[in-house]
Amino acid sequence: MKRSLVVALGAGVAVPALGLFLRYRRDLNGARARLDAVERHVISTAWGAVEYAERGEGEPVLVVHGIFHTCVGGLFSVRDLLTNHRLIAPSRFGYLGSTLPPNATPAAQADAFAGLLEALGLAQVDVIAFSAGATSALQLALRHPDKVKHLAVLVGNLPGSPTAVVQPFSVKLSNRQLPMWALKTFAPATMARLVSAVPKEFVMTTDDARFAAEFIDSLFPVMRDGYDFDACVSNADVNGYNLEAIHVPTLIVHTKDDRLASHEASKRAAARITAARFVSLESGGHLMLGQTKIIRDELVDFFAEDVNRRAEHIAS
Repeated sequence: MKRSLVVALGAGVAVPALGLFLRYRRDLNGARARLDAVERHVISTAWGAVEYAERGEGEPVLVVHGIFHTCVGGLFSVRDLLTNHRLIAPSRFGYLGSTLPPNATPAAQADAFAGLLEALGLAQVDVIAFSAGATSALQLALRHPDKVKHLAVLVGNLPGSPTAVVQPFSVKLSNRQLPMWALKTFAPATMARLVSAVPKEFVMTTDDARFAAEFIDSLFPVMRDGYDFDACVSNADVNGYNLEAIHVPTLIVHTKDDRLASHEASKRAAARITAARFVSLESGGHLMLGQTKIIRDELVDFFAEDVNRRAEHIAS
């Protein structure tokens, strides 16, 4: 009598190993197909290849994605927030088609952003950064302030946040793809809670659950080099930044119930940046669930603000 090899996944769930492997391969192929469906471009720079994707027309906005994401995920993050802009989303170091240069730093990433803007013939852009993307976006404002018209940081990794730490070296030795896929596939509700980082009492609407599921799909396939760079180098680097030296118009938005990055760290960072504005949202976790309209309205007003008039107001 033949026996099938079975893999136990906990909680009484057992799946034939071959079926599990085929499903895993099918899902990853589907994730790669989603990436391939988006037109992407690559430029050569002093820091290696820099990949980017674009969408829309209007005033240019540089979109800096968070951990696990790519240029495609960056476009997804602003899908419902910015609709009348030219969105330019690069893949950060080690993500998708962008090189992870030796001894990479967020400062070098900011220089690579500046190189991309120069290659595109853009003298100045608005910038929006999410989560772990805040680190290199802040460096762009510090190192190339002339290129940043406005800087918006949403649920950012900022000094003193629980995310702004160096992960143990063991993180580099692990493959995040399989465990994340298993959690997504066999415990989707748990995965949604972990990724959205909302408290237990937060009740997701149907729209919230749909967005969380789409967001989780957009994290695959996992880019190990990019994740390692964020977790082991980039995230903690933000703790040493001289935020007082940032003088570009800055908007920082954070939810009070975010269980991943820190609302209080964002509030403190806003107080350190010259005339930065801090928008505190009551709920929504790290994905800012249910807050789309508020954030969209804030961004539209902020990016439309006259920089020269603001500078005159600050000086007075």
